[in-house]
Amino acid sequence: MFGVKTNEREGVRATVRHSPMSAFKAREVLDLIRGKQYTRAQEILELSERGASDVVGKLLRSCAANAENNDGLDPEEMFVSACYADEGTTLKRWRPRARGRATRIRKRTCHITVILSRMPEEEIARRRARIAAEQAERRARRVAGARRGRRRTERAPAKEELPAAEELTALTADTEALDALSEARALESESRHGELESEAESALDFGPEPEASWVPTEKAPAASAEGADEETEPDEVPAAGDGDVGASGSSETGAVSPGEAAGETGASSKKDEES
Repeated sequence: MFGVKTNEREGVRATVRHSPMSAFKAREVLDLIRGKQYTRAQEILELSERGASDVVGKLLRSCAANAENNDGLDPEEMFVSACYADEGTTLKRWRPRARGRATRIRKRTCHITVILSRMPEEEIARRRARIAAEQAERRARRVAGARRGRRRTERAPAKEELPAAEELTALTADTEALDALSEARALESESRHGELESEAESALDFGPEPEASWVPTEKAPAASAEGADEETEPDEVPAAGDGDVGASGSSETGAVSPGEAAGETGASSKKDEES
């Protein structure tokens, strides 16, 4: 005796016909969700990277909507009992090739069917018990946290509440103090700015320029015949860098002019004649 055929299984079904993909590609995705719970099958399809997962996901949600609206069943208590893909019509097209030939293009389609069935009563009971335990645990944690917060609040020292008038007075005094402080800081910044400007002006003021203190030097007297052989120093030496030379024709280096040399020669010749 044969078992129940796939297309005769009990449950809520949904079918999409002439889907523009091959049955082979659809079967690769259907193998991932076969026998899975509804919520788990949805998660698998959302994380799948295959293109057929979008079409199969829409078909699965449609089947769950049929079960909820038509039969009044809870989709959370259902699983994918069967899913299969049959080949549909194939569109034939032609592509020109070399030497006047043509190649056939087959654009395949498929019919996809998903069947959702209700889980066994034992599985449903275990699932409900697990959900109830999780909810009770969350509730217990929430209550424990609230109790800890209440104890912490009770242990903290109570703050004295000021009357409305006193609170308003304190707030006004604080505002006036802040205004006075801001005004004092503004005046201080202005005075500091003025001091900096006066310091800058005094630093840039160098005073009047000093007058030239150069005094011309007097001419030295001409050397006599008796003291021609003695070397005399000028009374005043011109300042360094002026480049002036005395009237006697001698510079700072002690050079002798032609006139002085001629006078010395004449004096020596007179002494020879007298002797």
